[in-house]
Amino acid sequence: MIREPASEPAAADVTLVLGGARSGKSAFAEAIALEAARPVYLATAEIVDEEMRTRIAAHRGRRDGRWTTVEEPLELGPAITRASASDAAVVVDCLTVWLGNLMHAGRDLDADVAALLESLAAPAGPVVLVASEVGLGIVPDNALARAFRDRAGELNQAVANRAGRVYLTVAGIAVPIKGGMTAGA
Repeated sequence: MIREPASEPAAADVTLVLGGARSGKSAFAEAIALEAARPVYLATAEIVDEEMRTRIAAHRGRRDGRWTTVEEPLELGPAITRASASDAAVVVDCLTVWLGNLMHAGRDLDADVAALLESLAAPAGPVVLVASEVGLGIVPDNALARAFRDRAGELNQAVANRAGRVYLTVAGIAVPIKGGMTAGA
């Protein structure tokens, strides 16, 4: 079970953007990152079928030549540490896909989440993490889906605890729920 100690200080340079499918969370996270000299997109999705190929292409199509893209479906904590720099803003899109990757690969979720949280303790520059809010719907009808939903909720809580700012995106509107607005947002 993922548990982030409540006593951990929030990192001012860490932002969590939550929302449902097609809520505008990725576009909002990208807009925050464009405030930095060097935006970095840390992608967790893998092309597993044509539908994912189309989704990934749409995300890539929104980003211009200023962006550096790093694809990392599993080793997210170390990837954030490598990409983090004072002149860079790292967008992680998305934690929920990453969690699914970990579960599919049979990874030690607690160890991987601990590495992620460690990378967020004092990043060298801004880190903006995107995650789906999956706990607002009906209770899934099978054990695997319920386990995924539960772990996603725990992961979101742990990252929100570590983040200095948290937003919930609804219908393309980012609503601050922790820490207020960022410049230009």
